[in-house]
Amino acid sequence: MRVSGGNGGRRRARQQPRFGPLLGLVCGVLAAFSLVIYLLWPTWHAVASGEQRQYPITVGGVLFNVPADAIRARLQRRSGAQDRIDLAFAYPALTPPELQKHVSVETAEETPVIVDRLLLSIAVRGNELSPEERVQTIYPRYVEAQSTSQDGLIARAFLESSPYRNEDLFVSDDPRFAARCTRDDLTAGICLSQRRIEGVDMTFRFPRAWLSQWRDVAAAMDRLVVQLRSHRT
Repeated sequence: MRVSGGNGGRRRARQQPRFGPLLGLVCGVLAAFSLVIYLLWPTWHAVASGEQRQYPITVGGVLFNVPADAIRARLQRRSGAQDRIDLAFAYPALTPPELQKHVSVETAEETPVIVDRLLLSIAVRGNELSPEERVQTIYPRYVEAQSTSQDGLIARAFLESSPYRNEDLFVSDDPRFAARCTRDDLTAGICLSQRRIEGVDMTFRFPRAWLSQWRDVAAAMDRLVVQLRSHRT
């Protein structure tokens, strides 16, 4: 029995060294792999986080190049054709805001405007009058005859009996600008400025307080349209 046990012990002693080098090799490979990941990860992460993802989105047959972080509704964060997209941009930089609260398509219009953001909804054009025609033919029926003017911007109050009661109309021909704004009350007034481009209606929303620099706002809206319609090759 002792002889047999001794032979078994010697066989185990001879077998054990075979696993030692193999285990050491595996550990070495894993350690090297972990080191490579550790060294490369910060560089990869910095590049990825610095890139601005953009979606090519078609609305009403019009192609827009849309920054992903500017899209307010999660369901709209995809490429391809859509009936509507709701966007937000920091003003005056016209870049996606750092902290963006996502909303549903149904609540996008009711979400309060944050004071440093320019909101834009792009939707397939309907059969109704264009924004320009509405300013020229519909709104004049509902505004008071008296008007005021400041820095080239003409203001008229809507009649209390009109569908736009508690709102004011602001227009200018040079540069061309039109906005319908609610009045400051318990909440700050909000302005709507609309334009039609080919197959889409574009609705801008911004705080009424920005009217003190309305020329800059008008120029910002023009720049944003050009920015969204510039397509990378």
